[in-house]
Amino acid sequence: MKIPDKLKQGDEVRVIAPSRSLKILSDEGVSLATQRLEALGLKVTFGKHVETCDLQHSSPIAERVSDLHEAFADQKVKGILTVIGGFNSNELLPYLDYELIKANPKILCGYSDITALANAITAKCDFVTYSGPHFSSFQMTELQSYQSTNFKQSFFQEEPFDLVASSYWSDDKWFLNQDKRVYHKTSWKVYNHGSALGTLFGGNLCTLNLLQGTDFMPDVRRSILFVEDDELTIPETFARDLASLLQVTEDLKGLLIGRFQETSEMTEEQLHFILDKHPILKTIPVYYDLDFGHTQPMMTLPIGGMISLNTSLANLKLIEF
Repeated sequence: MKIPDKLKQGDEVRVIAPSRSLKILSDEGVSLATQRLEALGLKVTFGKHVETCDLQHSSPIAERVSDLHEAFADQKVKGILTVIGGFNSNELLPYLDYELIKANPKILCGYSDITALANAITAKCDFVTYSGPHFSSFQMTELQSYQSTNFKQSFFQEEPFDLVASSYWSDDKWFLNQDKRVYHKTSWKVYNHGSALGTLFGGNLCTLNLLQGTDFMPDVRRSILFVEDDELTIPETFARDLASLLQVTEDLKGLLIGRFQETSEMTEEQLHFILDKHPILKTIPVYYDLDFGHTQPMMTLPIGGMISLNTSLANLKLIEF
């Protein structure tokens, strides 16, 4: 699996909208996100069609595909960030020029609905993509330090590093009421102890499952999976979606589960009830309540990268990313 070139000071990152439009963000939010990325030493540019906004707050497939192709083809662009998630990035998959993308591997980062796009590109083009902050995630003021630090480690350095828990987390809307957030102490938790080294695949669970049975689904056999879901999930739908993914995964090495949003009403009792149904999860390391998903702050994880974990040592380390 090829690793895209890391970023350097002064590099250009292109913002594209393969799902929802930039128009759903405020002018102040766009300015804040741009300033924070510039403070990291990056030059921020935007796709031609990022502000098109249709009935479903997205844009025509042809426009989204055009911006993505241009970002990969432009030799000045060294990284690509998605505006935000949504519901429809999988619409693009049959229309992408995978030979063009494969010939120009570069960082592509986003999460949530972008899971479909990122995993498809990793599967078809054999290079690592990333589940991490959107462009819009950089609007957030509080808890930004954890997110930006991990973002820099993932994209500016090549040496392996440990992923560590944030001190606090929040489920408030990350773009509103920065001074009125409710904070909770972070605690990564273990369902089943163990250690593993393997290739990492995953993202938003229900979105990843959209790829099953297509050429766009990565080969997740013998992998370590990471999954999360958003406020639309409930314990019953998470259980169904997890079962579906586990049924196409042979020789699973480990499972990482991102923190659930409070509106999902996923309690520890409910989660353990779901995990107890699957004998495989009693034989491999399983972590949950980790810092990825739809709560803040969030880490950056490499789709197709190499990760090691040892629950007894409370260790989670990116090896190849």
